[in-house]
Amino acid sequence: MSQRITIDPITRLEGHGRIEIFLDDQGEVSNAYMQIPELRGFERFCLGRAAEEMPQITERICGVCPSAHHMASTRALDALYHVDPPPAAHKIRELFYNLFMFEDHTLHFYFLGGPDFIVGPSAPASERNVVGVIGKVGLEIGGKVIAIRKEAREIMAEMAGKAIHPVFGLPGGISKPMKKELVDRLQKSAQGFVDFAAFSLQAFGDLVLKNQAYVDTILADHYAHRTNYMGMVDANGKVSFYRGQVRVVDPAGKTFLEFAPADYLTHIAEHVEAWSYIKFPFLKKLGWKGFVDGPGTSLYRVAPLARLNVADGMATPRAQEHYEQMYQTLGGKPVHNTLATHWARLIEALQAAETVQVLADDPEILSPVVRLLPTEAPTEGVGIVEAPRGTLIHHYATDANGILTSVNLIVATVHNAAPIQMSIEKAAKGVIHHGNVDQGLLNQVEMAFRAYDPCFGCATHALPGEMPLRATIRDARGKVIEVVERR
Repeated sequence: MSQRITIDPITRLEGHGRIEIFLDDQGEVSNAYMQIPELRGFERFCLGRAAEEMPQITERICGVCPSAHHMASTRALDALYHVDPPPAAHKIRELFYNLFMFEDHTLHFYFLGGPDFIVGPSAPASERNVVGVIGKVGLEIGGKVIAIRKEAREIMAEMAGKAIHPVFGLPGGISKPMKKELVDRLQKSAQGFVDFAAFSLQAFGDLVLKNQAYVDTILADHYAHRTNYMGMVDANGKVSFYRGQVRVVDPAGKTFLEFAPADYLTHIAEHVEAWSYIKFPFLKKLGWKGFVDGPGTSLYRVAPLARLNVADGMATPRAQEHYEQMYQTLGGKPVHNTLATHWARLIEALQAAETVQVLADDPEILSPVVRLLPTEAPTEGVGIVEAPRGTLIHHYATDANGILTSVNLIVATVHNAAPIQMSIEKAAKGVIHHGNVDQGLLNQVEMAFRAYDPCFGCATHALPGEMPLRATIRDARGKVIEVVERR
């Protein structure tokens, strides 16, 4: 007899979602779906607002990654108003943004993704959390995790007004210069950030890479997909979070595309399915081919592993050492093992910390010249940054008075939506057999999406401003009388 298994809600992510798993008569998985039941229409209700409000509006999409939306929006305003900020402003923005990347990656490893490995994928649900992690690594390390994130967020708040909802990004620059007292504090704190990022990589090596069962899980075929990859690279082809060109490599690791942010619509389109409010991007040149991977697939992935796969290396020396170790250990580039994203995330955290240290020592960040006022009429602008979860695109158009007439957002989780769907189905088929299902196995299905660190609060929106609606009318016995749909 066929069976339906529902995981609702799925856990340790931002936003809401559920997984539906369908077993056939033999107890094998026939299909599995991840459904996103929420919708937030930011693209619609921003229309008619002044463009300068967008860095404060869009950061309310999510309380976990507001700094990413703030920075992508600010970069879009630079392009919209045809103004390039002075060098000090770019450096201060980049310093702030790398602080955010370091803090956010640390959050995910210790609070969201890490418990699956540090505590164990089949451990009781009550233990697979940050409390369980502290139980494994010790109270002293748990205290360091809390203290290091607190220090980073306090500095972010002093730089940008708030840590959760920054208020310092403006078209052409930032709202205020850096104070010497804050720079002195940054210089003292930066080495601690670097040391903690290095410690986290050491912990990953000791707790995960030295555990053969965990390594086997990372390398398992049911946690692997051969897709294209997308990420931003700097002028030297290295991983960049704040600005650069967007590069796409194919499943063999060969460069397929490289383009400027303004050209993203030439290369990316979005597919819609009736069973989810999330959209499914694909590469226009290859066309929509469905939820398939392998040679010729039009699907691509973003996020830390994707950024490392597309780049020629890391932008800082210690992160580069770990980058080389990861690829040597996992058999070369590109790595298609989804769970290796956790390793890549920690390597990025180290690059972010090293970048903070370099910029904190740069005398130019003390320059009082931190904004170039726009002089041209606004038209249209695209801003792209690399959010912790992957490539984040903000695209605005306005009338001559700077009032928004068009808004398009493609967030990291949307780019990954189709691969996440495939990852859940493949994991379910890989771990559930003969109808044997328990909480540990279901958590292993959830691990397939958790590596992507998805944010469904950011990812659900619709350009028309109306939700697809399906109403099912049943009689008193539960028999379907009529189904009414609005699309």
